[in-house]
Amino acid sequence: MSEAPTGRVPAQLSPLIHLSNNWISLIGVVVVTTATVFWLFLLPTTMRGEIHNPYNGILAFLLLPGLFVLGLLLIPLGIYRQNKGERRRGLYPATFPPLNLKNVEFRRLLTFVGVTTFANIVIASQLAYGAVSYMETVSFCGQTCHTVMQPEFTAYQSSPHSRVECVQCHIGPGESWFVRSKLSGIRQVFAVAFHTYETPIPTPVHSLRPARETCEACHWPQKYGEDRLQVINKFGDDENNSPVKTVLLMKIGGGNKGIGIHGTHLGPGVHIRYGHSDAQRQVIPWIEYDGPDGKTVYRAEGAAADGKGLTIREMDCIDCHNRPSHSYKLPERAVDEAMSAGDLSASLPFARKKSVEILKKEYASREAAAARIPAAWEAYYRDTYPAVYRDRQAEVVKSAQGLLAIYNRNVFPAMKVTWGSYPNNIGHTDFPGCFRCHDDSHGSADGRKVTQDCGACHNLLALEEAAPKILTDLGVVESKGRK
Repeated sequence: MSEAPTGRVPAQLSPLIHLSNNWISLIGVVVVTTATVFWLFLLPTTMRGEIHNPYNGILAFLLLPGLFVLGLLLIPLGIYRQNKGERRRGLYPATFPPLNLKNVEFRRLLTFVGVTTFANIVIASQLAYGAVSYMETVSFCGQTCHTVMQPEFTAYQSSPHSRVECVQCHIGPGESWFVRSKLSGIRQVFAVAFHTYETPIPTPVHSLRPARETCEACHWPQKYGEDRLQVINKFGDDENNSPVKTVLLMKIGGGNKGIGIHGTHLGPGVHIRYGHSDAQRQVIPWIEYDGPDGKTVYRAEGAAADGKGLTIREMDCIDCHNRPSHSYKLPERAVDEAMSAGDLSASLPFARKKSVEILKKEYASREAAAARIPAAWEAYYRDTYPAVYRDRQAEVVKSAQGLLAIYNRNVFPAMKVTWGSYPNNIGHTDFPGCFRCHDDSHGSADGRKVTQDCGACHNLLALEEAAPKILTDLGVVESKGRK
């Protein structure tokens, strides 16, 4: 029979204390202690009822409970394995010493638990907040785990949302969406590990959280958007790179004070559904407009009246602003913008034409592009305009690097992202965009059509003019790209 202990610990625990001194059970103790300590540090956040940081929720509701249960399972597993092994080898004690501090095994277990608990408190106090904070940073999303997202990360860095954390748009607040996101992330981790991901990454993201729960946290629909002046700079393919400007007055609208673009599509009482036939939502044969005056269905030739055979979606911000943080330019547009900004010299002969020509060539890798693009640019001026190259070599070299920067910003051979891989639905010059619906081919049963009236969205104040009078009248400063 077991000897009764002299301390206050029940004698029935003596065999468990003895058997728990094995490496499996001790690992279980460490895991349980770690999960408990980290959970205690997150307890004040979870008790407030709402977790704004999605990674806090992941730790509190998914990771830590899982670790806790795992540790609890390891402890009896180790005891069972130790008991079975000792009995098989005839080493199981007939009696057990009392459970007090004179008991070596008991003292060793208490010391182990005490040391691990202290260590976990120190580690958790230093790392818990830092780990959660780091996991929501842009560098974590764009570089640490998601290297396959290099194109999206590069585009994000120069976007209007470059100071908005990825998780605020891709996950947002609340438990349900970060659970969905991380479950999807598990699949993505395996895809990256085993290189089974698609190239380029397909868009749009069909599991993306609705824009009303993310975009509208900042861009609320009740806010009226004033009319805005938009100046589009373009350069010619002639020797002088002749600059012209198009000037538009964009009718943003929205809210209750003006119809405009936003009010027409997402204003009070307006609900639009559409049916698309392709994965990228670029072909839209069916539209249902439900507004203050009733419901109207517009459809292209051959489309069913009820949209049968199409994927039906309710329109929101992301259907037009489909690349709010990850937009890519076509070579012509990118060169015009770089020349307007002064990153490419607009005074070098045939700079615009030659830039587009070099960019459109195919390069096997970014390393190949880094070697060939500047070399081709410098060779052109060295061979064709030797006097220009001799007198303005620094300007030529600087523009060569500007041209390479355009390529590196928009083309990623490893991910098969090239010019035009990702359509941008804002506007209708580079991609169909607005004309997916406003193409004068969608008609209703009573003969009405989705308008293609340019004046519904903007007033054309100047069209490719060298010196638009409207800009002079408004005092708009001339583009810095022309010197």
